[in-house]
Amino acid sequence: MSRGVVLVICGCLSLSSVALGAPDASVRAAVALPRKAFAIPALPLPSALIAFGMQANVQLLTAGGTSANLRSEGVNGTLPVDAALARLLQGTDLDYEFIDAGTVVVRPRWAVRPPAPRPETVAALKADMGDAKLLSTVRSMALLGSDEGYMVDISDSATRTISSLADVPQSVSIVTRDLIDSQQLRSVADAVRNVAGVQGIEGNDGVPLFQIRGFYTGNGMTDGMPNSVSGLGDFPPLIGVERIEVLKGPESILGDLSVDNNFGGLINVVMKKPQSRPLQQLSFALGPHGDTQTGLDLAGPLSPHLSYRMVLSGEYADRTEQGYHGDRRAYFAPSIGWQNDSTRFIAGLQYIAHRLPVPDYSVLLGDSLATASPDGLLLGNPRDHSLLRTNRFTYSLEHRFATGWMWRSRGQYAHQSKRIQGWIFDSPMPSGDITAIAQSYRYSDNYYTLQNDLTGVFSHGMFEHTVVIGFDYSRTKIGSSTDFFQIAGTPYNIFTSARLPSVQSVLDMSSGTRDSSNPWTTDCGWFLQDQIAIGEHWNVLLAMRRSSYQLNTEDADGNPQNLRKTRWVPNAGVVYKLTPDVSLYGSLASGFQPDTLLGKNGKPLRPASSRQTEFGTKFSLFQGRARLSAALYRITLDRSTDLVTSDPPYFAMPGPGQINKGIEVEFTGQVAPGTDITANYTDARIRNRDGTLATGAPHQRLSLWASYRVPSGAWQGWGVAGGITARSRSVGMNWNTGDYFDIPGQASMDASLSYQARDWSLTLGVRNLFDRRLHGVNFNESFVPLQRRRTFLLSGTYNF
Repeated sequence: MSRGVVLVICGCLSLSSVALGAPDASVRAAVALPRKAFAIPALPLPSALIAFGMQANVQLLTAGGTSANLRSEGVNGTLPVDAALARLLQGTDLDYEFIDAGTVVVRPRWAVRPPAPRPETVAALKADMGDAKLLSTVRSMALLGSDEGYMVDISDSATRTISSLADVPQSVSIVTRDLIDSQQLRSVADAVRNVAGVQGIEGNDGVPLFQIRGFYTGNGMTDGMPNSVSGLGDFPPLIGVERIEVLKGPESILGDLSVDNNFGGLINVVMKKPQSRPLQQLSFALGPHGDTQTGLDLAGPLSPHLSYRMVLSGEYADRTEQGYHGDRRAYFAPSIGWQNDSTRFIAGLQYIAHRLPVPDYSVLLGDSLATASPDGLLLGNPRDHSLLRTNRFTYSLEHRFATGWMWRSRGQYAHQSKRIQGWIFDSPMPSGDITAIAQSYRYSDNYYTLQNDLTGVFSHGMFEHTVVIGFDYSRTKIGSSTDFFQIAGTPYNIFTSARLPSVQSVLDMSSGTRDSSNPWTTDCGWFLQDQIAIGEHWNVLLAMRRSSYQLNTEDADGNPQNLRKTRWVPNAGVVYKLTPDVSLYGSLASGFQPDTLLGKNGKPLRPASSRQTEFGTKFSLFQGRARLSAALYRITLDRSTDLVTSDPPYFAMPGPGQINKGIEVEFTGQVAPGTDITANYTDARIRNRDGTLATGAPHQRLSLWASYRVPSGAWQGWGVAGGITARSRSVGMNWNTGDYFDIPGQASMDASLSYQARDWSLTLGVRNLFDRRLHGVNFNESFVPLQRRRTFLLSGTYNF
């Protein structure tokens, strides 16, 4: 149950003496309760009560475990607060009583009600509970408060409405804050290994890339808005993240037209929001080679309607294992929120400066991984690195009208820059001779996005509609792009030659390629969606987007090119509930990607189009505390990555296209008191339409993580956790010869020991427990990314 909205009172508190038994008419009449607009879908009762507490703006008290195994059919429309709660509790043998206009108690219907408490008794009870860290005040600016445990029931990313995942005809996976902390995760790339069908791929500039269902995804979204339109940006550090959501399948329907972001799915990072529950938390992490991270997370009320959040952190590392100068990152994210009975507004700033070294890597001196250069050999210069900076301003506004409709508006303005300097290599020989090339690359862009939705709920007969009408607008401008190359000259030998100098000392700045055309793109679209609940067993999702985009650029001769296009994108899905705990679904999803590259005729290439068919099932297990899901999918893409000719005029040609299909299985949740498990399995097949082999595409992947924390007794607070990540073999390709080579499968185990007290926690973790030699999943002869050997990490938090 959420810590952000619902206040859980254990049985040891004398709650039963406050409100037990069926409330009579005089008690209910004594409290004046307003009418409010509600939009709560059918959910497990704990999640439904969380949504009720937020939408009704009341504090809800319930005995721990009272609602854990129950479901609610939801409530929609404008109703008195007590009538809405009564609908949520129908058929549950639970009843409620309002202690005052802002506090309601939910308890078993059969309990005997004592005399109504005096106001001073209520005040004393609230005061006694005020110091408990798991208790919270009513106002939480996040979607539904904080997640607890590994499983989440609800999300608003896939449909732009608060929806139960069981009612969404799509695969949606969520990495919660508790799972992030349990695994001591440091990056989004680490987090997505907990999701079936997703893999992180190491880039030679240090910035990770992501694949979902076999397609590169760019950098996804932050709070539902594009994180980087160019696919070259950086995710925020996890200290500022509340949860990570992965939406699988083409996502053009959401208006995400950034580079490579549509075909297989996208990653949405949900940031921490202002809250009125006071929070002052200091965190730290200590790792090898001087790896240090410190962070501060502050939140609390500024007035009855105003709250804030401020997250800041710094990271520093001396060096990598090979000797590249280490990671440095600064992060600062203040935000402020205002909320009353019908309106919620949040505004925030985000600043990220991240200097990350070139990842440790080797090169292949032959035709197999066995011929790789020694792991400890530094190939480039210790100063090789990438520098990324992001400045972002965001806002979010929600208003519920008395008619029951809700308007939501959100937007962002972002400026990003990226600078890369490092040595890249080509044509390695068995003797160690290799072509060394110095590269310096700089890029910057500015973009803003606006999203506006109007949501309403209405019924007729057995049909209940949740309709969303939206309009999105985005504009992107490339500020500058320069690329400099310089070949070192005579063949460089990785064994006998002197260490390569810094890139800046050898580059001839006149040899670079500059793009000063400042191209820009504009995208806007109308969005219409209808979620239809038909009786108790059927849910239908219909969505359509009319997307218009405009591209302004220059051809190879400097002539302006202006392209305007309109595209219709449909999506449809259906869910059938065999029982409240078992659902079957099927869906069709479409995607497309405008292309900014110029073809042989000097005009931009036509957009790439994709289509996905997906069937799946979702089970609620262990009395609603765990979920098992399975999905079968097939995605077709008419053309894949563009191929640029190696000779002038360097025009682009469409790639061959792909057909990807697979099976994904995920399990997450609590199987026993104190025991949480998350596991996923992927069986994927990727086929290029031209018959070439798909590189870096293992057929099978597996991830498992289990944790146990002693719930009571002398060892209370102690916890252990461990897991395994494994994948099967795949193939890589030698770019010089076109030959394929084998990439063997591998497995890695992690473990941790932790202790959690009331105000502080410590975790000692070990990565790659058996000290195996591990490498990236996709590489060529000139770049074989190496993962760390056995490492220890000590992390902790202190609440003050």
